[in-house]
Amino acid sequence: MTGKLIIFSAPSGAGKSTLIHHLLTCGFDMEFSVSATSRAPRGNEQHGVDYYYLTPEEFRTKIANDEFLEHEEVYPNCFYGTLRSEVERITSKGKNIVFDVDVVGGVNIKKQFGDRAFSMFIAPPSVDVLRQRLINRHTDSDEMIAKRVGKAEYELTFAPQFDVVVVNDDLEQAKKDAEKAISAFLEK
Repeated sequence: MTGKLIIFSAPSGAGKSTLIHHLLTCGFDMEFSVSATSRAPRGNEQHGVDYYYLTPEEFRTKIANDEFLEHEEVYPNCFYGTLRSEVERITSKGKNIVFDVDVVGGVNIKKQFGDRAFSMFIAPPSVDVLRQRLINRHTDSDEMIAKRVGKAEYELTFAPQFDVVVVNDDLEQAKKDAEKAISAFLEK
């Protein structure tokens, strides 16, 4: 297995996906690891591109068969995880792997791969800013936004367990900070 692992975790609405999409265009020879989930697709999301969409039953079967590098039941019957086959698919090409995972998954992948992995936590400038970003997305109900904000407060406590924390207050600065950190890691 060749290639290094770059792990991104953040509360929903912190700007993690925006930063990842930017970094994938910066010449770091990285490929995105498509996660699996049991939630329904949103908007124009596609199976195998945005996520591998599985039923909760399919997800549980893959857990029982040890097909996940990491997984978590984030809400009842709403699973997210990284299939081992995805890691094998990307590393067989010799590319660096980019993971977009929740904080527990990020910590677990880092523990498994040690110095071969680099973990980056994307933090919002504040919980209030995060709440407003989620509202402005217009993708979730008020109830779901409240759940996400509550979960975000918990997730923020994991930030010290990551190799670097990038506060996404100014997007252009956050892009520069993330590029610098990844460049330093890949040059090791």
